[in-house]
Amino acid sequence: MPEDIRNVFISHIHKDDEGLKDLKGLVKKENMMCRDASITTDKFNAATNENYIKYQILAPRINWASVLVVYISPDTKNSEWVNWEIEYAHKQGKRIVGVWERGARDCELPEALERYADTVVGWNGESIIDAIKGKSNTWYKQDGSGQDYRNIERYSC
Repeated sequence: MPEDIRNVFISHIHKDDEGLKDLKGLVKKENMMCRDASITTDKFNAATNENYIKYQILAPRINWASVLVVYISPDTKNSEWVNWEIEYAHKQGKRIVGVWERGARDCELPEALERYADTVVGWNGESIIDAIKGKSNTWYKQDGSGQDYRNIERYSC
């Protein structure tokens, strides 16, 4: 049984649903269970009103979570929904953790993640758990090298 249980919202694009299962499995192997409130195709809703989806479906789930995890794949950058979820989580003071898809190559970060993430980590269970717990704020590239590669001047306040 996992030693640690965390409430998370995993922001992702729907074609990456399978990757979420792998991510939760990887974390579980490290004795942490993530109770995930994100919307996947198996928990899909029929709502069509954008404001209803944002504030009646997504916002309460993000509010419930202690951490917003962003699953980063090649198409994540172009998702308006992922960017909205990140911005909303930031406004709520949530910890924001990016996780590169296993074997990720040629991925760019969503603009909101580049601006507001506390950390971005690779496909490593221990690194992911440290990021979720707030023990690490190191940003890792897709190749696993750790350095802060953000364009600080572009996003400085």
